[in-house]
Amino acid sequence: MWPTFIAVTLVDALILHLLPPIGEGVNFIPALLIATFGNLILIGVIGPWLARRTWKRRPAAEPGAPPRAQLEVLSDRIGTGLLVATIVGVTAAGLAARPLVVAETEAKERAAEKLYSYVQENGSDDLRRNLEASDMDKWFDGYFRACIPSDDRRSWTCYLIDVRTERAKIKEDPSRVRNPPR
Repeated sequence: MWPTFIAVTLVDALILHLLPPIGEGVNFIPALLIATFGNLILIGVIGPWLARRTWKRRPAAEPGAPPRAQLEVLSDRIGTGLLVATIVGVTAAGLAARPLVVAETEAKERAAEKLYSYVQENGSDDLRRNLEASDMDKWFDGYFRACIPSDDRRSWTCYLIDVRTERAKIKEDPSRVRNPPR
């Protein structure tokens, strides 16, 4: 169990450092202290307690082995299992605390809102009717081109939308060529 303790404690500290369960992050030395303390509690308190409870309920594994030896082996096995489980727990906590990155989705949503409000205020009836059939293409981060078909679906009205700043900008594109289909 003790070689496993050393290896798992180092892995836990590395995971805590690289994938912290808190937003600010954890430096390696504090992460090592946290992992050491947590793992000592597991193998010094929780592991032996679980081993005693399990040992009372199970038949003798080897009839000739002394009960104290059986309890010690069971305690080591349970402690090792708990140590290995900490890797899963620390990794899960770190992954759960990671922020969800939806920058592209948020930018596209802002561009769509800008297009909708612009067409509602300044667009023709034809554009308002066909707004739901529009398509939007990302040119680069925060810059989109949206095209709305006419009623006959032969011509398109396109807009360039820039959402890189706080106040989104929109202007009509002189080109009537629709975005390439995906």
